[in-house]
Amino acid sequence: MQAQTVAAVAGMPEVAVLGAGSWGTTFAKALADGGTDTVLWARRPEAAREIDESRRNTRYLPGITLPATLHATSDIREALADASQVYLAVPSQQLRQLLVEHGGAIARDAPVVSLMKGVEAGTRLRMSEVIAQELHIDPARIAVISGPNLALEIAQEHPTAAVASSSSADTARAVAKVARNEYFHTFINTDVIGTEFGGVLKNLVALAIGIVDGVGYGENTKASIITRGLAEVTKFSVAHGAEPATMSGLAGLGDLIATCGSPLSRNFTAGRLLGMGYSQTDVIARMEQVAEGLASVDPVAQLAAAKGVRMPILEQVKLVLDGAMDPRDIAPHLTTDDEPIEE
Repeated sequence: MQAQTVAAVAGMPEVAVLGAGSWGTTFAKALADGGTDTVLWARRPEAAREIDESRRNTRYLPGITLPATLHATSDIREALADASQVYLAVPSQQLRQLLVEHGGAIARDAPVVSLMKGVEAGTRLRMSEVIAQELHIDPARIAVISGPNLALEIAQEHPTAAVASSSSADTARAVAKVARNEYFHTFINTDVIGTEFGGVLKNLVALAIGIVDGVGYGENTKASIITRGLAEVTKFSVAHGAEPATMSGLAGLGDLIATCGSPLSRNFTAGRLLGMGYSQTDVIARMEQVAEGLASVDPVAQLAAAKGVRMPILEQVKLVLDGAMDPRDIAPHLTTDDEPIEE
């Protein structure tokens, strides 16, 4: 890597994105398109070579040409060497081990940004909490990014927006200044809990929408589940300390609409396969990429139970995943109450 890059000359930081799946590659492209010198770490050497030499990631983003200012490597220490911001886009259940092995190579003052939307199994921690715990850093150095961000559409440069959240407004602002370009705009907030849980929980609602789509139910059913799902997401998040308004923003309603309404959504696709009669094991085997919602169902259910928050839609999705409910029965069970309740 050159001693002084174009980005450095222009006053823009050099950044690293760890994880070259569809979302990691797309976000690295968005960063590079905004003028930032970006290094993308790919676990597979052949993927790194293809990105670096051919400007393509055919496995995850077929047909997309990547910018010349995006560099790739399979050497994670090389990727982190000059990074003044680090973006994490690995599967949520793999994050802790990655940080155990390589966290020491992250610069001591670099903001660490989670692009992930999951809850760690076992600990039931959000990704920002895993980062803080494993790196032993001040949460003010940590940010999370969420919003209606279907990877392929962003890679195709369809205009969209996201929100960068950190307990430090300065950190959120520093990240948002880098994570923007002509087709991707980043807003800021300081509600990390709400921003993260919005991204996690919409995946569970998308599973439900996919299930009823696979069964063959129509738009009324889906609209009912999305609406009641937003109520569940909000109730759960607020019980854990989130701001209610966050759930009406990009990380809440915005992400929910995008994820529930598109076949590009991994969680919608996983749910649709469940609705068509495939078992959870079969669905995982058929999916080329990780559907984070599948791994989040149990820890979120445990978190809800600990706070006494009832989440009927989540409960029904869990029953379908466990093979204890016919997918056709999920829609009539929007609530488990025998008596009418207030909306």
